[in-house]
Amino acid sequence: MIEQAILPEAVIRLSFFVVLFMAFALLEHRFPKKQRSTSKSIRWRNNMAIILGNTLVLRGLFWLVGTTAVGVALLAESKGLGLLNQWNTSGPLTFLIGFLIMDFVIYAQHVLMHRIKPLWRLHRMHHADTDIDVSTGLRFHPLEIIISMGIKFAVILVFGISPLVVIIFEVVLNATSMFNHANWSLPPRLDAVLRLVLVTPDMHRVHHSVHTEELNNNFGFNLPWWDRLCRTYKAQPKDGHQDMLIGLNDFRAEKYLSPAAMLAIPFVSGREMDDDSGGSA
Repeated sequence: MIEQAILPEAVIRLSFFVVLFMAFALLEHRFPKKQRSTSKSIRWRNNMAIILGNTLVLRGLFWLVGTTAVGVALLAESKGLGLLNQWNTSGPLTFLIGFLIMDFVIYAQHVLMHRIKPLWRLHRMHHADTDIDVSTGLRFHPLEIIISMGIKFAVILVFGISPLVVIIFEVVLNATSMFNHANWSLPPRLDAVLRLVLVTPDMHRVHHSVHTEELNNNFGFNLPWWDRLCRTYKAQPKDGHQDMLIGLNDFRAEKYLSPAAMLAIPFVSGREMDDDSGGSA
């Protein structure tokens, strides 16, 4: 049963990914927010190599542990594991609680990626991109991907998150990560309304600033509420969206654009390891 559920999940996620990636790429091409500082063709070629590699890592992880997040949810459901499964209830309320738990955990995980220096070393690869666009939303170090998956497995088992919630959350997380990293110019009024319920590109772009006080804010991917509740919300960058500098000062050289150099970033010493991580802000 678990194996049968995993194949449709992969098809669903891949289908949404392809359609949404193309849609956001088209929108940011048609309505760009910021002028690029680096060649798009070079960045995209290298970012896509990382994305492809991460896909292979995830497939390899599946074969190694024999399951995915949905498989873990199916196991928890069949064995009655987790807090939500103890309620013996189903419906919109249980779905909502499960989704909110997953989303808060992703927010908290992101905060820890900035606060704990070994994790920040891994996460630096994502922030080292000198421009921000839809490809940045999928550019993460494979070790960070593995850690994130392990956290998801644990949360699903502890709370008994339903398979339906897991599938929908994974699709939504992937979609919003591409959306809020897109170099897409939304009308200010629309952005102001959307960011009441959704992390927008303008809101998340602040998080990719070279300034430490901006880098350590706006951690949300899906819902903006955790940043507001936990006081990690910053509305706008101090230099303005057009003039703000994206990336990390220690990794602006062209040599860090290659996939091999990106993968080596966690093992490179630099001022931003000690001074610009969330742990020292």
